[in-house]
Amino acid sequence: MPRAISTRTIDYLLIDISNSYAKFAFASTKRLSTPARVATRKLSSGVISRFLGDRKVRRIVVSSVVPAKNSAIAKAAKKTEVIWLDWKLNLGVEIDYPKPQSIGADRLANAAAVAELYGFPAVVVDFGTAVTFDIVSERRTYIGGVIAPGLETMTNFLYQRTALLPRISLKEPRLAVGKSTTAAMLSGAVFGYRGLVREIIARIKAEQFPRKKVHVVATGGYARLIAARLPEIRVVRPHLTLEGLRIIANLNVYSSRRQALSVRGFSEGR
Repeated sequence: MPRAISTRTIDYLLIDISNSYAKFAFASTKRLSTPARVATRKLSSGVISRFLGDRKVRRIVVSSVVPAKNSAIAKAAKKTEVIWLDWKLNLGVEIDYPKPQSIGADRLANAAAVAELYGFPAVVVDFGTAVTFDIVSERRTYIGGVIAPGLETMTNFLYQRTALLPRISLKEPRLAVGKSTTAAMLSGAVFGYRGLVREIIARIKAEQFPRKKVHVVATGGYARLIAARLPEIRVVRPHLTLEGLRIIANLNVYSSRRQALSVRGFSEGR
């Protein structure tokens, strides 16, 4: 006998659209389900509708750095409310940045998540198409960051722009000195990239937080590979950006609701 389809309404469908992949996860106000992902180039309203299936969600919460894909979300949402993450929302962190509208939505989500889940001051290192470093000060304020080419972006560039260097699969090298072209590229990519990350973290700490404890959290596709051998990074949280979407949605949906009820109660003389 087939199981009955649950009619329970899910609080959120969280969607993080990056340049390489779009990540999806259903979530309650407290936790995520196991995320799924699809290549961003393949993202469409049909893909989103199929992922939703017969499930009912109260809200769709979106972080997008690919504006061309936003219409697919709007079409699939139909009458469901969509919360588009930007700097104007209540993020749980203040922003000290000259042009806050230029900050990527994913970076805002990461800042919100690290402050809520781990504390501050903090640095989030997000290993995506680019590697980004985002900094939350001891006053719980987003103060800026660093952007460098992503690990896969760098290795693919070598493959695309040279005649003899192959495309490589990224993994932990056995030795620093490679005995083949592939081994040499792998060593340069992984060990070299760790050096890049270590140096940037050291400079951020020295410049912004001398002699202070700083929470350094890694996320993104290559976080485990690179951060595994870096003592500067104590925590790897693969789905930190999605956690940030959940946290920000809670702040804006439920804080606003409590405020509205409080105002209504006051106006009615309660």
